[in-house]
Amino acid sequence: MKHVRHFTPSLFLNLVHVCLATQANYAPYFFDNGASSTNGNMALLNLSEDIPVGTHVYTLNGTDPEGDPVTYGMTYESGSRSYFAIDTNFGNVTLIEELDREKEDEIEVIVSISDGLSTVAEKVRILVTDANDESPEFINTPYIVHVPENTPSGSSIFKIEAADKDTGSGGSITYFLQNIHTNKFTIDRHSGVLRIKMGITLDYEKSRTHFVTVVAKDGGGKLRGDNKVFSATTTVTINVEDVQDTPPMFIGTPYYGYVYEDTLADSEVLTVVALDGDRGKPNNIHYGLVTGSEGSFEINNTTGAISVIKNPSKLKKEVYELKIQASEISLDGDVTAYAFAIVTIRVVDLNNHPPTFYGENGPQNRFELTMYEHPPEGEILRGLKITVNDSDQGANAKFNLRLVGPGGIFRVVPQTVLNEAQVTIIVENSAAIDYETFQLLTFKLLAIEVNTPEKFSSTADIVIRLLDTNDNVPKFSSDYYVARIPENSPGGSNVVAVTATDPDSGLWGEVKYSIYGTGADLFLIHPSTGIIYTQPWATLDAEVTAKYNFYVKAEDTEGKYSLAEVFITVLDVNDHSPEFNENIQEKTMIIGSPVKIEAIDQDAEEPNNIVDYSIMQADPANVFDIDQSTGEIKLKSYIRSLDIIHNITKNKDCIWSVVVQAKDRGSPSFSTTAVLKIDITEETLHKGPMAAFLMHTKDNPMKALGVLAGVMGVMVVITIMISTAMFWRNKRSNKIMPVRRIIKKRQIHQPRTVRMEWLKFKLSSNSAEKFAIEDDTKSLQNENSNNNVQVPSLPPSAPALPPSPVLAPKINTTEWRVTTVSGSLNPKFINKPGKKKGPSSIHNALVSELKQKFEKRNIASNNPHI
Repeated sequence: MKHVRHFTPSLFLNLVHVCLATQANYAPYFFDNGASSTNGNMALLNLSEDIPVGTHVYTLNGTDPEGDPVTYGMTYESGSRSYFAIDTNFGNVTLIEELDREKEDEIEVIVSISDGLSTVAEKVRILVTDANDESPEFINTPYIVHVPENTPSGSSIFKIEAADKDTGSGGSITYFLQNIHTNKFTIDRHSGVLRIKMGITLDYEKSRTHFVTVVAKDGGGKLRGDNKVFSATTTVTINVEDVQDTPPMFIGTPYYGYVYEDTLADSEVLTVVALDGDRGKPNNIHYGLVTGSEGSFEINNTTGAISVIKNPSKLKKEVYELKIQASEISLDGDVTAYAFAIVTIRVVDLNNHPPTFYGENGPQNRFELTMYEHPPEGEILRGLKITVNDSDQGANAKFNLRLVGPGGIFRVVPQTVLNEAQVTIIVENSAAIDYETFQLLTFKLLAIEVNTPEKFSSTADIVIRLLDTNDNVPKFSSDYYVARIPENSPGGSNVVAVTATDPDSGLWGEVKYSIYGTGADLFLIHPSTGIIYTQPWATLDAEVTAKYNFYVKAEDTEGKYSLAEVFITVLDVNDHSPEFNENIQEKTMIIGSPVKIEAIDQDAEEPNNIVDYSIMQADPANVFDIDQSTGEIKLKSYIRSLDIIHNITKNKDCIWSVVVQAKDRGSPSFSTTAVLKIDITEETLHKGPMAAFLMHTKDNPMKALGVLAGVMGVMVVITIMISTAMFWRNKRSNKIMPVRRIIKKRQIHQPRTVRMEWLKFKLSSNSAEKFAIEDDTKSLQNENSNNNVQVPSLPPSAPALPPSPVLAPKINTTEWRVTTVSGSLNPKFINKPGKKKGPSSIHNALVSELKQKFEKRNIASNNPHI
């Protein structure tokens, strides 16, 4: 019961609250923000038809008086398309269907707003505005227009109509024609009226149909933000209608007819044809013979057939010219237009005689002539007496002449003959009339009728025998000849045979050979056979002259000649032995370095002058290796010191006699042997560039002395330059510079024993150490320390050189060794500081001198009585 009493008051209070709330609820409503607003109730909303699908186009916006949250809705009339989608919570309206003003320019939508209890719905009308999205369209196509050919220029002949569903400028249309400059028509750009251009006339006989391309273009407008212009084209077919304005025309002019001697009277000769020039609606043609008939010919008025009404034997003229009239007859029987034509009729004889050739004695079909080759061009062959005749009359007696055979050699005159002519044959190409090419020239002289259907013809043989002249130069088979001959060939040996031919006949074709040139002294040539051979006394030597060249001449009996060049190569024969150079007898080998021997073969060519080296004998054996190609001799790889050599032999002098051989690669091969004495020693000099140089020049002492003298000269020049620079520096400066005054320490005369290796020199780091000023007198004092007291300076004494090494081997001795020099040298020393001299020593001397002067002054100032 307690629970029931507690629940009942609470339930009662809730019910009271609900009732009060129900009685106080107000419906939600839309904001009306006007037509230009993008939010509200969509009233009077304008949307362009080119808005893309998916675009947010509006936002429904409203409120509830109690402040409750609202939701939005959108519905359509039954059967209407749904163009929009709505976000029920936020009221965002999105386009989901493409708009088309031309199909639907207004959209009715029911929009609603609800607070959950009350719903308010409104019907709104959305206007779809135009965008230029339509092209012009022509109405009532295709366009086919019929225009009489006599329509005046500037006349309107048709009106083109096109429509554009767009509004505004996008719906306005202008017209124009393509290819306006070549067109015979023009169009009004606003009305679309098609006219004939001013000054232009239509002609059915020239062009029966015209095709005109018309372009309709709208005024342009916005489409999706861009300015677009659309156009359309169509073709107008203009058929020109014929009008009777052209006279008749004869077909197949000019007209020629022939009446032969066997033609019967009243036979048809030929037919003329005339047509009405206005072919669209042609009139009938009437033919008439105006003049020229002389009672011998007549014409059919309807067909235009011309006939001869007399026997040909009674015709008085050879040629008749008839004037024919063709008249147009209208449906009323009137002559509306006419034209004239000339018909030429020739009376001809029958063609019953072919052309015939005649000689001096009557008809002839073969003509012969003998002549020399190469006659002048333009010369007439006067030995040929030819006449040609055709017994027919008129056109039957006209024929052409031509030569059939090798072309371009002769030409015949005349080429066209009427009845009869004298035939002339003229030389046209003298070079082709060549005895060496043709001894006999044969042609066919052909006469063939021109204008006859039978084409009668005749032929005659022309035979020309040629006589030879000396018109050719001997010609070698080659412009040059290359030959080879061994150098050991005896005198009189054949080298090469040259050949030249002269195509002329008889004596003119005989060839005589000769040679000349600076290289021909050792050779001869047979004048008839062309064989070149060496002089009987000639000796060839490839090492002296390996190549010869000269000219060979081929000459006929009249002195006509040609030249060819001969190149002769003397082939080397292995006739020299290799020879060693003079300083091969003795070599000094330092362990680790090879010695090289060299032999020269005086042969001219390989392989005769290629030398291979080998060791024939050595005592002891297996000590040396030799490079077969270079001649370098070196110790076996296991010999690396003198100790190993002493273990091999008891000979402590380390001198070996090696028999070496130099052998060429010729066939047969020649060789030379020599005895080489090799003195083996170890390298005693310090390693370095100077040591390497001295060892390489050990066998050439003059080269070593020259290089050493040069080095000493350079050192002297450098010393002089340094002294000069210091002199000028002291002269320009006021500073105290101890140039000549040298502070000496007490000399300590201690003999020094120096042991020097042979030719071992060490370059001093300071060039001033090379010379020292020796002063046995007392140093003159100068209180001002300006060195103005002239003290004679003695020239520096040169250092004592080591004794010269033994550079050349003694004559008739079997040993050659590297001499070393050792001994006791007592150089003459100059008093100097114990430290290394240089710029630092001069500076120390100056500081010491100044320090002594300051100390003396201090003592004098402190003890004025001193």
